[in-house]
Amino acid sequence: MTAGNNGADTPENDDPFAHLYRSEGGEGGPGASGVGAARQPGVPRTSYNQVRAVGERQYGNQQGQQAYGRQNPSPHYAAPETLPGGGAGERTRPISAPEPRKGRNGLLIGAVAVVAVVCIGIGAAMLTNSGNTKNDAGGNPGPTAAESVQPSNQPSTKPTAVNLPKDDAGALRLDGGATTAKDVPGARTASGSYVTNLNNQGAAATWTLDVQAAGQYKLWVGYGVPGKDANLTLNVNGQALTRPISLKNFAGAPEGAWDKGWTKSWSYVQLNKGTNTIKLSCENGNQCEVNLDQVWLAQP
Repeated sequence: MTAGNNGADTPENDDPFAHLYRSEGGEGGPGASGVGAARQPGVPRTSYNQVRAVGERQYGNQQGQQAYGRQNPSPHYAAPETLPGGGAGERTRPISAPEPRKGRNGLLIGAVAVVAVVCIGIGAAMLTNSGNTKNDAGGNPGPTAAESVQPSNQPSTKPTAVNLPKDDAGALRLDGGATTAKDVPGARTASGSYVTNLNNQGAAATWTLDVQAAGQYKLWVGYGVPGKDANLTLNVNGQALTRPISLKNFAGAPEGAWDKGWTKSWSYVQLNKGTNTIKLSCENGNQCEVNLDQVWLAQP
């Protein structure tokens, strides 16, 4: 059996696809060119098969070929022109950027709101603490660490500033020849009087006063000097201090100018609650050429 004769001698056993490439009209019919000529008995059939490359097939007069080995790897691919509304213009349409996600914007706004609330809360807390600090500073401050551990039966070492005593020197008890005078102008008393004649050993002026709390105070003394320094012995509740109270020429008055030498000085004194005595006296070693016009207490 050959490619030109497969042993069939009847039309039924002939090539079933012969009608695709030959004419049934015989000679002179549509296949008169010999392509569709009728078979002659005893003559082998001519094969009309054409040699083609594997995977290629030609349909009629069309020249298009399809390589079956080069099929599109995506079975779902469809040409743009086959899609609804597709066309030549659709192939070059730019791809628009995706719209931002609304969910992210919402989260961002929520985070900003939380931060704002926290900042407002911190600011309010700071203002409140600042107000409390000002109230404490302007009102009754709390005890310090040292004061908080002090036993309650011990006297306070920090007196209050309520009703601290102040007197004219002329109201003090005078001893040892001390006396009052008004000859030198400039004294700060209402009457212009002052204590003088202290430049004698044993001369003294004693101040009796009351305080509401025990503790350390500043004793201020108003005085006048004739352009040179002076000092007196300070005695508190019957006990003389080791250092005299300094009465220097802080006014800078020229020597002999009593009216230009009015000034003031101070010294620490430790007082008891209730009545106390403070004595200013001229003792051995003091420079006592001084006039006294006022005495008063102040907080240390």
